[in-house]
Amino acid sequence: MRFDIISCQPDLLESPFSHSILKRAQQKGLVEVHVHDLRKYAINKHGQIDDYAFGGGAGMVMMIEPIDKIITELQEQRTYDAIIYMTPDGETLNQQTVNKLSLLQNVIILCGHYKGVDERVRQHFVTHEISIGDYVLSGGELGAAVLADAIIRIIPGVLNDESSALTDSFQDGLLAPPVYTRPATYKGMKVPDILMSGDAPKIEKWRFEQAVERTKQRRPDLLDD
Repeated sequence: MRFDIISCQPDLLESPFSHSILKRAQQKGLVEVHVHDLRKYAINKHGQIDDYAFGGGAGMVMMIEPIDKIITELQEQRTYDAIIYMTPDGETLNQQTVNKLSLLQNVIILCGHYKGVDERVRQHFVTHEISIGDYVLSGGELGAAVLADAIIRIIPGVLNDESSALTDSFQDGLLAPPVYTRPATYKGMKVPDILMSGDAPKIEKWRFEQAVERTKQRRPDLLDD
């Protein structure tokens, strides 16, 4: 899978893709991540990519011309399955959306900045608009990293144990159950006996019940859905 991330602050994206699972996914050849500096497509030598909003008001708006230039250049090289715009007023990201996007081959992620992009970009280029939550960040870069991380980790071959991703929270509409590791007893705190029993069917039943109870307590809205 290939990600082309368009940003006016590309340095913000250097670290997230240079460590841990995301780094190994690229080393394995399972994923390509290319970060593009939007200022290289600026309308003048001053690197201008934004301007005042028509009609007045506070804040600057990302211009359509630089974005058109880079998207057109990328589309001349390959076909893209999705052009995603990271924006606070987009669809709230969830695991079901992540699962669907993980099946794609080539994806462009456009990072918003300032007061956002010229509306014509959203109308004529963007295919998906995604938010990572009901709050506003300084730019879409962190959101793009979150989205890419969520997608990459469930691509087959990325995790050493592929079943691990399938038991994560939200994959089955529930939060994940509690987990424990050694030592079995620590300062009087014990691991539940059922997990030490070796009885696989009973353990799975216990985990399911715990997942339902945790979801009921912490995210009852998921059970409503």
